[in-house]
This record gives sequence, C-alpha cells and structure tokens, in this order.
Amino acid sequence: MAVLQQRRAVDGDRRLRRAPYRWAAVLSVAALFGTAVYLLAVQTTTGQRLEDAALRGANQVDPELRRVALEAFHTISVTSQLGAAAIVALIGLLRRQVWLAVAGVGVILGGQALTQVLKYRVLSRPDLAAAEGTFAENTLPSGHTTAAMCLLFATLIVMPYRFRGIAMFVTLTWAVGIGAYTVVIKAHRLSDTLAANAVALFVAAAAALLLAWTGRIRAVVSPDARRYTLRTIFVVLVAAVGTASLTLGTLQMLFAASAYVNDEPTTWRLFLASQWLAAAGSISAALLFWWTWHRLETKRRGDPAASR
Repeated sequence: MAVLQQRRAVDGDRRLRRAPYRWAAVLSVAALFGTAVYLLAVQTTTGQRLEDAALRGANQVDPELRRVALEAFHTISVTSQLGAAAIVALIGLLRRQVWLAVAGVGVILGGQALTQVLKYRVLSRPDLAAAEGTFAENTLPSGHTTAAMCLLFATLIVMPYRFRGIAMFVTLTWAVGIGAYTVVIKAHRLSDTLAANAVALFVAAAAALLLAWTGRIRAVVSPDARRYTLRTIFVVLVAAVGTASLTLGTLQMLFAASAYVNDEPTTWRLFLASQWLAAAGSISAALLFWWTWHRLETKRRGDPAASR
C-alpha cells in the first residue's frame, strides 16, 4: 500500500509539472488553428463558395428543426451570459478561491470580448465569391458558439474534480448543439464555429496557465480508479460521437466539393457536412481541454499540492 501511494504521489508531481506545458501548447495550437480556418475559409474563393453553398442548403431544413434551433440559439443573450458568469464566480467563491472566480469569469467575458474585437475590428471578409446580402458579411468567429464553449470551459475550471464529470455531462450537449444550430438557422458558417472553438480554447488555456503559474493547481490522487468508471464511459461515448461526426462530415464535404456546388442536392450535402463538422469541432475542443485537466483541480495558493 505504501509503495502504491508513493507511486501515485510521483505521478501527481509529474502531472503538475507537465500541466503548464500542455496549456501553453493548447493556447498556441488554438491560435494557429483559428488563423488557418480564417485563411482557408474566408480568404480563398473556394472556401467562400463552399460555405455559402452550405448556407443555401440550410433552406431545405425542416421547419420544426429550425424552430428548435432558434429556441436553443436564443438561450444565449447578454443577460444569460452575465448570469452564467455570476454562477461561475459564486462557485469559485464558495470554494474560497477568489482568483478561481476571477479566472472563470474572465474566460466567459474575455472570450466574448476577443470574439467581438476579431469579428468587427480585426478580421474582414473580401468579396471573392460574388455573394450578396448577409452572405457577404464577416461572421467569424461565432459569438454564440464562443459563449457556449467558454461557459463549458469555465465550468470545468471552477468545479472540483469529483463533480467535473457531472458538469461536463450537463453542459457539453448544449454547447455542442449551439455550434450546430447556428448553421441550421443560417446565422453562421462552419468556419465561424471552428474559429469560435479556437477562441474559447485560447482564452481557457490562458486562464488555466495563469492559475498554474500562481501555484493554484494541485494533483488529485485517487484511491480507487473504479470511482471514475462512469466518467470514462461518458468520455468514450462522446469521443465516438465526435469521431462519427468528423468522418461523416469529411466524406460529405469531399463528395460535395467535387460536384457543382449550386445544385440543391450538393448544397444539402454541404449543409449536412457543416453541421457534422461543427459538432465534431466542438466535441474535439471540449475533450482536448478536459484532457489537459486530467486528475488536476484548482486550490488556494497555500493548500497542499495534492488531494484525495
């Protein structure tokens, strides 16, 4: 038993040392990925034509599905974001960690601020595909997708390790759905949701990195891995759904890209591909950030570096 405990302690120390490098890597990858999405989807004629065709394909969506998508879309507002930030802050304060509350609120508000600056002040959409009306406007990144993913990431940051799986279960489906629903109602393109995932990952990784640098992260030494069987099953199921969405979306996109993108069957395939790939992008971002917090949680600065 003593040997096992010592081994777990060593493993915890190793995870603590590696965690800042993980978050720094995620931060860098998110920035590079978001840049690549913008350059390929917005700054190329092919990217614009494919995504605009996918928006036209959304005209074929069943009215009932569009109604459901609109209802989910409108769950995100200035009021709901402020309410979410208040709840996240309260969780941090109840854990007697002021900086944790600040970090959680910073992810939610900072992610939205960065999104709005990028969309309206930094990035532009050149007229490469002769689009008209709202199709010609820059909508990257998606503010709604950023809000949903930032709330998910902020919740994962502030929740104690033992309750993180429950928080993930509650927020993940909703957050992933928001990204897909923005495509259904033609509010956003696929690239907008992918870029929003990158923004949310960037801000959340920066917050986690700040907590690590200030000594507010500790390892969780579990006495029995069987306690987390349900959590493992959930992760496997989510990963399977994400893999299926990525596969289906990629196949549909490749098939449609080789066809004439203005006929109805092809625009419908592009729409379906956008939906599936938007879901896959959100799931991938969620699982990546969750992985960086494996057996880690926040603590007050003077608390022990490990917990059970």
